[in-house]
Amino acid sequence: MSLTLRTDFGCTEAIIDDDCGLKRFYEVANILLDDLKIRFTNKQDDFDTLTWNFAYKGHLLSLYYNIYTGISIYPFKIKEAPRKDNDAVIEVAKFLETKLMVHKTKRFVA
Repeated sequence: MSLTLRTDFGCTEAIIDDDCGLKRFYEVANILLDDLKIRFTNKQDDFDTLTWNFAYKGHLLSLYYNIYTGISIYPFKIKEAPRKDNDAVIEVAKFLETKLMVHKTKRFVA
């Protein structure tokens, strides 16, 4: 996994994995639940897209999955996101990058 940041929508979007399946989305969600102790406050599950909102250190963020574009995290208020929300996205994404690399290494060593 290599962290990619985009600002195409007027906020910071962290691409967690751009080529993955639903299993990877649940792996990411579980890391957020277990390690960062977040709670998902709203879950929208559509045919090809999942959007789960959560609070991280007082910042409302969205964990997003689409079968075509993969997994990303972005501020809930996309176009109106304050800088601190964008910074929170980067912080969570960097944490996930580290955790997912450890998980990947453990799978290859075992």
